[in-house]
Amino acid sequence: MEKYEKIRVVGRGAYGTVHLCRRLSDKKAVIIKQIPVEQMTKEERQAALNEVKVLSMLSHPNIIEYYENFLEDKALMIVMEYAQGGTLLDFLQQRNGNLLEEEEILWYFAQMLLALQHVHLKQILHRDLKTQNILLNKKKNVVKIGDFGISKVLSSKSKAYTVVGTPCYISPEFLDGFNLTCGTYNQKSDIWALGCVLYELASLKRAFEAQNLPALILKIMRGTFAPISEHYSEDLRSLILSMLHLDPSKRPHINQIMVQPIIINAIMNLHTDLGKIPCTRIHRPLSNMTASAAAPTLRSRLSIRGNTGARDTLAEKLQALSSVYCWGNGLILPVKIPIPSSDTQVIQVSTGRTQKTAVTKNGRLILWESSTVGTDTMIPGAIESHSQAFIPRYLEGQSAVNIKRVVCGDLCIACLTDRGILMTFGSGANGCLGHGNYNDVSQAKIVEALLGYEVVQVSCGASHVLAVTNEHEVFSWGRGDNGRLGLGNQESSASPQAVPIPDHLQPLAVHCGVDCSMIVTLDNKLLCCGNNRYNKLALDEITEDGLCIRPLEEVHSFSVVTAPPIGNALIACVAIGMSHTAAVTVEGQCLTFGSNQFGQLGHEGNSRVPQLVKALEAMKITNVACGDTFTVAVAGEGDLFSWGKDSRGRLGRSVEDSTVPKPVIFLDEEPFSVVSISCSHGNTLVATRPLHRPGSPI
Repeated sequence: MEKYEKIRVVGRGAYGTVHLCRRLSDKKAVIIKQIPVEQMTKEERQAALNEVKVLSMLSHPNIIEYYENFLEDKALMIVMEYAQGGTLLDFLQQRNGNLLEEEEILWYFAQMLLALQHVHLKQILHRDLKTQNILLNKKKNVVKIGDFGISKVLSSKSKAYTVVGTPCYISPEFLDGFNLTCGTYNQKSDIWALGCVLYELASLKRAFEAQNLPALILKIMRGTFAPISEHYSEDLRSLILSMLHLDPSKRPHINQIMVQPIIINAIMNLHTDLGKIPCTRIHRPLSNMTASAAAPTLRSRLSIRGNTGARDTLAEKLQALSSVYCWGNGLILPVKIPIPSSDTQVIQVSTGRTQKTAVTKNGRLILWESSTVGTDTMIPGAIESHSQAFIPRYLEGQSAVNIKRVVCGDLCIACLTDRGILMTFGSGANGCLGHGNYNDVSQAKIVEALLGYEVVQVSCGASHVLAVTNEHEVFSWGRGDNGRLGLGNQESSASPQAVPIPDHLQPLAVHCGVDCSMIVTLDNKLLCCGNNRYNKLALDEITEDGLCIRPLEEVHSFSVVTAPPIGNALIACVAIGMSHTAAVTVEGQCLTFGSNQFGQLGHEGNSRVPQLVKALEAMKITNVACGDTFTVAVAGEGDLFSWGKDSRGRLGRSVEDSTVPKPVIFLDEEPFSVVSISCSHGNTLVATRPLHRPGSPI
C-alpha cells in the first residue's frame, strides 16, 4: 500500500472491504477492494480470484477499469477505477419519481449494451447485473459496469450451473416452483437481467418485487410486471417485453437488440471520445529495485580478509542462530554472508544465476545484493584486488505475509506463503512469472491462476516453473521446448497449465532443470520429461545387467523411470544440473547419471547407466544439490562433499582430486548442521545452525 493513501471506507461486503484511495504517483482517486484471502477456504479464494481474472480480461470504456492487484496484510488488494457518480440505483432514487426522457434512457442503455457485448465476446457471463452494480462517472453521463465477483468465464459455449445473482434480477429458467435450483445460466440470463435494468430506467422501480422470496419467485415465474408509462414509445415497450420473455430461446441475442432502430440511433449518438482506454502500464524491471535504507550500515560491518571474505566478531558468532555461506563465482572457499540480525533464524535458501535468497523462521524473505569492493593502490603495475560484498534486505511489501519457501530461476523468484499462495517477481521473459504475460514485475505478485489451489512446493528452472498442490496436482508454465513442461507438446505458456499425471501416481515434489523436469511421487517413484541427453533423466532402456539397449533423447510427457538401478530404488530427493542429475534414495545412497565431462558424477567413465557414488557409499546422504557442472552432497547432519568442475571456486575447497567427492573447507568455524543447500550455475548457498548454543547442554 506504499503507492496508495487510504481516504475512507466506501463499502463492506461478504468478501471484504472497499476503500477509496489516492494513488500517490498521480493523485488519482482509485478503489481498492480488500479481500482477506489468508483465512478463506480454497473455494472462497477461487471466488475472490475470479473478479481479478475477469477484470484483467476486459478493456472497455463502459466497464470499470482494472489496474493491478497485490498482497498486503494477508489480503488480496484489487485496484480498480473509481466511478465518482455513484450507482445507477442511487441516481434513479434521487429523481423522486420524476421519469427520465426516453432519449436519456436509451443513452444509458446503449452504453450498457456495448459493455455487455464486450463481456459476452470474451465468453464471460456477468451473472449479477443490477442497478447497484452499474456505476456512473462524475458528470453522470457515462455508464461503468462493475462488480464481476461472481462472473463465470466459459471455456466453451457451455452453460453455468450455480446459484448466483440478486433474486429480483434472476431469470425464470433458473427457478423451479418456489425453490432456487442449480439451473442453467447462459447469455440469455444476462439479457433478462439487463431487461430488468431497462425496465427500472423507464419506471424508477424494479420489474419484480415482493414481500418475501416465494412471492418474488412466483412473480418471476409468471412474468407479471406493471407496464411502463404510455409516455414512452411502443418500440421501447416492445424491447422490454422481448428481453423479459419467459422462454430464453425467444429473448433476443445482444446483437439483435443492437440492430433495432431505436438502439442504432442511440449508439450513433454516443460521443466517440467517451471513456478512452489508457495505455498499458510499464512495469519497473527487477534491476531497478533499490536496497533497503539499512544497506550502508550493513556494508560498513563487513570486513574482508583474503579469500575467506566477510567475518563477524566472536561475540556475534556465539549469538547467531543461523549462518549463511556461499562460494563459487570467484569465491574459492565458503564465505559467511551477513544476515539482518543475530537472532535471525534461516530455514531455507535458494540461489539463482543472479540472486541469492533465504526464508526465515518467522516467514520473512531475505534477498542479498552483491557488490564488488576494490582495494586501490598507488604502486605502479600493481594489480587491483576485488572481493564481493553481499548486502541483505527484506522483501518489500511483505507486511503480514508469511513466506515458507523460496526458489530462484535464472532471472525470476517464486515464493510460497504458509497458506499455499504462490507469488512471483523478476523478469517475465518466457512467461516464467505465470501472470499470463511477459511483463517484468518488481514486487512479489500473486500467480492468480493458482489462487484457488493450495500450492505446497514449487521449483524454478532456467526458463520454466513447476508447482504441486496439496491434492497432488501439478502445474507448469514458461518455455516449453524439449517438452520440459510435461504437457505432451513443445508449446510455451505464460499461465499455469495442468500437467497430466497417471492416475495411480501422486506427485509430492517437483524439480526443474535447464531443459527438463522431474517429479518425485508419494511412493518414491521418479517421473521425468524433457531433454534426456546423456541419459540425465534415466529414461534410457537399460537391462538388469547394466546394458543400455535403447537411448532416448527427448520425452514430452512425464514418464515413470523404470530402468535399473533408479527404477528399482525408492527416491527421496533429486537435483538436476546442466547435463547431469544426482538422486538420493530413502536409504541414504547417492546415485548420479548424465554427462561426466567434468567428473560431476563422482566416478570414472561416461556410461549412460546410473551408478552409485562409491566414495560416499559408507555415509548416509541426506540432501544433494547440482550446479552447472558440479555436485554437492550433505552427509549426516553437517558434512558437505563436493566434486566436478573446479574453476572459479565451484567446489569450495582445494582443487586436488576435483572429480572425487571431498569435504568442503570451512575455516575456523564451530560444528554446525546443514539446514538448507542450493546450487545454481557456478555458485552454492548453504544455511547452517550451530550444534551447540551458548548456555545449552553439550
